[in-house]
Amino acid sequence: MNSSLALNLRDTAAPAAASRTGSRVADDKALLRAAAEVARDLHRPNPAIFWGDLTVSAVLGYGALFVAATASSTGLMIAAGVVSMLALYRAAMFIHEISHMKHSAVPGFRLGWNLLVGVPLMVPSFMYEGVHNLHHARTRYGTVDDPEYLPLALMKPYTLPLFVLVALLAPVGLLLRYAVLTPLSLVVPGLRKVLIERYSGLVINPAFRRRAPEGEARTHMLIQEASTSVWAIALLTMAATGIIPLHAFAVFLVVVAGITLINQVRTLVAHLWENEGEAMTVTAQYLDSVNVPPPAMLPALWAPVGLRYHALHHLLPSVPYHNLGAAHRRLSSVLEANSLYHKASYAGLPGLVGRLAASTMGVRR
Repeated sequence: MNSSLALNLRDTAAPAAASRTGSRVADDKALLRAAAEVARDLHRPNPAIFWGDLTVSAVLGYGALFVAATASSTGLMIAAGVVSMLALYRAAMFIHEISHMKHSAVPGFRLGWNLLVGVPLMVPSFMYEGVHNLHHARTRYGTVDDPEYLPLALMKPYTLPLFVLVALLAPVGLLLRYAVLTPLSLVVPGLRKVLIERYSGLVINPAFRRRAPEGEARTHMLIQEASTSVWAIALLTMAATGIIPLHAFAVFLVVVAGITLINQVRTLVAHLWENEGEAMTVTAQYLDSVNVPPPAMLPALWAPVGLRYHALHHLLPSVPYHNLGAAHRRLSSVLEANSLYHKASYAGLPGLVGRLAASTMGVRR
């Protein structure tokens, strides 16, 4: 979520609340060693899987979007809109893989993803690259310096619906960021600095300030930002002049809002959010994160591209999404039933949301 849409939620945490994980959990050396050993041959991404998955998801998503925007039947419009949301959501989630991968391993994928998804949906990859990696930094996770962490479990109950519903404002915020603020930042003194620090990252921590990218990263950012700005201005112009019917434009905005809403709900259960600012061991970070492995089937829709193994990803961040299932099966087979590894696995979305909601109300589960 863009920081421009983030709520100042840290201030709503109960001041007396204490971390339930943090440094009190020592690193489980056997678990860390087993994870490293089972994944020795799983770190290489498969370009055919990456390109095939992205292409099918994008084609299905935009095809369904066209049907939804042109349908004469309300039922067909809704059905196609849902298919478009889920398919484009899956395509969009490759931004997570891009932030971790060596780009030489899948040549041209970052460029292809930005052309197919990043620019059209106004979430170019620079908004995650150079930001998400800080979330994995050993001394940053769960602290005020983590761009993707808030102690949601320790906050007031009303923060959860606000956290989710604010995502519906994303299309408006993205259009404002790229169609208005980007060109203005070229002529308004000081705006450029603010734009980079506060409105150039997909973050949930409103206290986070991004450093300006340098070198090659800066070049990629400028190209992607300019491309997205041109697209956003063109999109608004075409909608205003009738080239794109207002109905079709509205359907596009609803689909984008739906994508961000689904992702915000996923984010809500990606961690347990029980740390209040202290540095955590790797094992504590793992236990504060969530796996939703098979046999549950719905996570394949709301946590696609490997995100159903989010806790495992924090143990093995360089393993590509298509190999996380294999890593999970191997670890499950070699570790004892009482291993901490199994404590990060949950049955599904409802139970996780219920646990988080109960925590905000002071109920331990």
